[in-house]
Amino acid sequence: MSELSQDKKRSMVAPPKLLFESGSAGRSAVDWPAEGGKVEDSIPAHLLRQDGISDFPELGELEVLRHFTGLSQRNFSIESQFYPLGSCTMKYNPKINEAVARFPGFAQLHPMAAPEYLQGALALLFELEQMLAEISGMEHVSLQPSAGAQGELTGLMLIRAYLAERGDPRKNIIVPDTAHGTNPASSTLCGYDVIQISSNDKGVIDAAAVEKVMDADVAAIMITNPNTLGLFETNIEAIAQVVHAKGGMVYLDGANLNALMGIAKPGHMGVDVLHMNLHKTFSTPHGGGGPGAGPVGVKAQLRDYLPVPRIVKSGENFVLDENCPKSVGRVRSFLGNFGVLLRAYTYILSLGGDGLENASRMALLNANYIRTKLEKSYQLAYNQPCMHECILTDRIQHKNGVSTLDIAKRLLDYGYHPPTIYFPLVVSGALMIEPTETETPETLDGFCDAMLAIAQEAKDDPELVKSAPHSTPVSRLDEARAARKPVLRWEASPAKAGSDD
Repeated sequence: MSELSQDKKRSMVAPPKLLFESGSAGRSAVDWPAEGGKVEDSIPAHLLRQDGISDFPELGELEVLRHFTGLSQRNFSIESQFYPLGSCTMKYNPKINEAVARFPGFAQLHPMAAPEYLQGALALLFELEQMLAEISGMEHVSLQPSAGAQGELTGLMLIRAYLAERGDPRKNIIVPDTAHGTNPASSTLCGYDVIQISSNDKGVIDAAAVEKVMDADVAAIMITNPNTLGLFETNIEAIAQVVHAKGGMVYLDGANLNALMGIAKPGHMGVDVLHMNLHKTFSTPHGGGGPGAGPVGVKAQLRDYLPVPRIVKSGENFVLDENCPKSVGRVRSFLGNFGVLLRAYTYILSLGGDGLENASRMALLNANYIRTKLEKSYQLAYNQPCMHECILTDRIQHKNGVSTLDIAKRLLDYGYHPPTIYFPLVVSGALMIEPTETETPETLDGFCDAMLAIAQEAKDDPELVKSAPHSTPVSRLDEARAARKPVLRWEASPAKAGSDD
């Protein structure tokens, strides 16, 4: 066993106590109720619990404070550590975005105010539409969709409406095997059947493969560029020509726009419609079930079908136009998630055109830096320069019985959030790493050092890696059981707590 591994074993710590295992009878943070009284007598009857549970912990103020502070410190965020989730683009959200979003003139706007009282907000949204159109190479943009997946669905609705008016609705969508999982789901929700095509030995789609399945029943191809292998689809213009020649349309999943921003424009590649994930490319908050934004950009032929209302400049004022008979209608209440859109607007203005390009180039550089540092210790999915993310496999480690999941769990002992694992599905044992542009060489070196140490451990002491993590509050779970039979509440009886019930 290596010395580093022994150190890691020595660093194992006992898991913290549960709140229910702390405190003692009679301990309290406040002197309540009055002496001689009962808590139950001070609480209205309709607010008292009726489930018979009476073994809640009795704790002092400091114990409660330490408990919840400790919980907060176990949360993982980009502010606390490197977050290399591939395909997710876990970008840092600059604090200037948050400051601007809290300006009273924006934060206190009522969403149902009349347009004459929203002129500043409407001007901002109008300018953001133009900015996103310029960045993407598209001609018109709708800001309404509130997530990338809703942007996909909206884009397909536009295609369906356009083709239906032409008298040729069609029934199929071509989706490559390197697509995001939401692509076939959005296609199905929009009433289409999916035709899957495979990438070639270089990880990209051949125009010839598209031509084999492209016929009069295909409404569009949904293609991600760069694709989920982190590779640029070098044949995209030829693919677009094949699709357009037979009356279809090209939909671009813009989730990976962070690799192209300021460098190349999808609208110049033959793309008819795309969505843009503002959290991935333009630094708005990411995930957590909160509000998002997935604006849709289109070429001129799809303009009339965009959602309503549309922001239109009339003289010096902005109005909301609902008189669009070909529109697919509303896809989101009001005008979209204004606070998220405002953050993206701030980010774009802060960086400017040169700054956006530099961000993309740094994202490409960081991903290729990681790929180069790890290529001798991990099998590369494709041994060629990548775009914004690189994909490794567990093929070398698997010889010693160490899997991708084991590597991900062991990374937790080194203090790093694991990358995306087992995606894309076309790569066996994939580790998908995306550093984004904001990470420093020191951070990348630290992550790579941890990955290299784990690769060495997989040779010298595979059982150490296979049994990881060792230093986290909770050790490795039976993941199938945890998903199917989660423990969602405390059971007072130890026998019950450890049972399957």
